[in-house]
Amino acid sequence: MKITRRTALQGTAGALALGLGGFNFDFTRATAQAPAVKRGGNLNFAISAEAPHYDPHASDTYATLHLAAPFYSTLLRFNLSKFPALEGDLAQSWTAAPDLMTYTFKLHPNVKFADGTTLTSADVKATYDRMRDPPQGVVSTRKATFADIGSIETPDPLTVVFKMKAVNAAMLEHFASPWNVIYAAKDLAENPALPRTKINGTGPFTFVEHVKGSHIAGKKNENYFKKGFPYLDGFKGIFTLQAAAMLNAVQGGQVLGEFRGISPAERDRLVQTMGDKIRIEESSWTLNLLVCFNVDKKPFDDVRVRKALLMAIDRWGGSQGLSKISTLRSVGGVVRPGSPYATPEAELVKLPGFSKDIKKSREEAKKLLKEAGHENLSFVLWNRNLAMPYTPAGIFLVDQWRQIGVTVEHKQSDTGAYLATMNAGNHDVAIDFSNLFMDDTSLGLAKYLSVTRSPENRSRSKDEALDKLYDDHMRERDPAKRKAIVRAFEKRLFEQGYQQPLLWWHRIVPTHKTLMGWKMSPSHNLGQQLEDVWINA
Repeated sequence: MKITRRTALQGTAGALALGLGGFNFDFTRATAQAPAVKRGGNLNFAISAEAPHYDPHASDTYATLHLAAPFYSTLLRFNLSKFPALEGDLAQSWTAAPDLMTYTFKLHPNVKFADGTTLTSADVKATYDRMRDPPQGVVSTRKATFADIGSIETPDPLTVVFKMKAVNAAMLEHFASPWNVIYAAKDLAENPALPRTKINGTGPFTFVEHVKGSHIAGKKNENYFKKGFPYLDGFKGIFTLQAAAMLNAVQGGQVLGEFRGISPAERDRLVQTMGDKIRIEESSWTLNLLVCFNVDKKPFDDVRVRKALLMAIDRWGGSQGLSKISTLRSVGGVVRPGSPYATPEAELVKLPGFSKDIKKSREEAKKLLKEAGHENLSFVLWNRNLAMPYTPAGIFLVDQWRQIGVTVEHKQSDTGAYLATMNAGNHDVAIDFSNLFMDDTSLGLAKYLSVTRSPENRSRSKDEALDKLYDDHMRERDPAKRKAIVRAFEKRLFEQGYQQPLLWWHRIVPTHKTLMGWKMSPSHNLGQQLEDVWINA
């Protein structure tokens, strides 16, 4: 299957056109296909990391979504058959005002939470208030994304009106974010942090159990508001933290797929051993690994040290080698290579850390370290213990820095400890990630804002110049002018060297050919509600 890419600009324009004219989601198309579907059965699939909690609002790791998404609904979502077009989820219809300052959603009636409570507009309001202005003790990695919302009104139980205080041309796509799952207002009133430990959604499945270190399980939601769905009786997401265990499980049929992505070597092994029983789908990926410096720790508060370490990395040579053994592939800046706002290679090579003359760059890096008084620098590189692609990325960086005389200890841990360490600011240098679900720059640049605005900025940097450029680009509706501001943002970010993409990923997904209805996309965050998945056994 070849995944084609439409531009983010086309996607925004298409979504705006739908919003301006209003749009009613019709389930008859999917229902008409029901006779060909085999209902029942239980899906086992692999999840190669275990989420530290259940709350997608406070997470930016796929492990949370692959665990939680089947239990929840969002206002809108992406139609993966027509990506990046949008479709309704909880929203039965919606409109956007011509000036993009008001968005009105009509909700499906008689939607029930798993505990039997009826969903109303108050639940949507409470959910979005929590994301845009989280109460004390609650983390929202969407805070910057929804900062432009001025107020949320609920004129009746099935109507939600978002009043903007500033234009965001990609707002409809943000309403379709898979992370924006809707919680019950009563749960949030009881305890704003409750979604971290309790699952109560309106999705196609209801929670059965979570056995730590083993699996997450759900069963068919008999009261799901989309009649006829889901097709499955239930599912089990099995935590396969070791690549070999995951491959063996796929090959042996214990799991029917792994929806995140595998390496080229792993793909080749499955094809060789399984032949026509395995389906392989590939796409470029809205995901990259980042080199992240903690600017609160010395000597990484010194821009010379940060720039030196970035300039020592041979991204162009590394992409050739790492693409053969891992999911890492493309050299790019803060926007996915090939997308409308991506920096062309001819301009990218002029930025710190992207020169193709690696010998010259490393000589300059050594001079910067000496000037800063750290020519014998040593530190710990904090990393996630996922074999793909974190381990090869870490080994690669250790070798790159060795070549300018820097000594690095490569330390890896499981996802929970990895995130907790970075979120607490206890790391020196880390391999972080930018996990996107679309190419729009309002999403892609948000991670690099001052930490006071963007909790997912794990460099802990505060930079008012970057914040202003981000705000200016959000208000700019002329594509050429917006692109120029993005370039200025990227240049400033890389010159300061707080954090910088290492390489962008390439997605390879294996599924058994008996698994039907699941749809490939450029993001492993999308399509994980599993409502239209079935097994042709």
